[in-house]
Amino acid sequence: MTAMLQTNYPYTIEDFQVKQDITFRPVSLKEDFERLYKWMHEPHVIPYWKLNIDRDAYQQHLQTFLKDSHQQLLIGEIQGVPMSYWESYTVEGDVISKYYSYDQNDQGIHLLIGETSYLGKGYIYPLLLTILKRKFELNDTKRVVAEPDIRNKKMIAVFKKCGFQPIKEVNLSDKTGLLLSCERNVFERRWSEWNNGTF
Repeated sequence: MTAMLQTNYPYTIEDFQVKQDITFRPVSLKEDFERLYKWMHEPHVIPYWKLNIDRDAYQQHLQTFLKDSHQQLLIGEIQGVPMSYWESYTVEGDVISKYYSYDQNDQGIHLLIGETSYLGKGYIYPLLLTILKRKFELNDTKRVVAEPDIRNKKMIAVFKKCGFQPIKEVNLSDKTGLLLSCERNVFERRWSEWNNGTF
């Protein structure tokens, strides 16, 4: 599992349609706690993440997640400005593995845009495609999954546009999610379309 998580972050794409650098770096408890705590209390985040809890409880949550060996927590940046949060994980070792017949090399992703000034401007597409590019650079990975809240229609539409296809609804402990899967060959077409300006 550890090898699967070594996806060479940070990563930068220059002049990637938005004409700005996109980078990802690991979450630092010291550097990012206040930022993430604020993001989890944003009105557009609360309904889907349900982590608008008190400071001590969120700090404990974040510390637990940072110690979890089956996932990496990442901050996505535009031009060096932190604006999004990502949980990049292996399906093996994750609760979602109980809901479908997974391959041991499957990976998954959770994400949010925290800074409200970046909402609705299309940044999510190059960010998500970049993460997927890194995941599929691991040759054994043939599939990446996500399970957004079924109420989150905007995020589901984003995933579909980037190559994810619905599998089924899943009843998780904190939500009813729509399990989506992105296969390598579908992603490669989306990646080509993005770079050719036909996305």
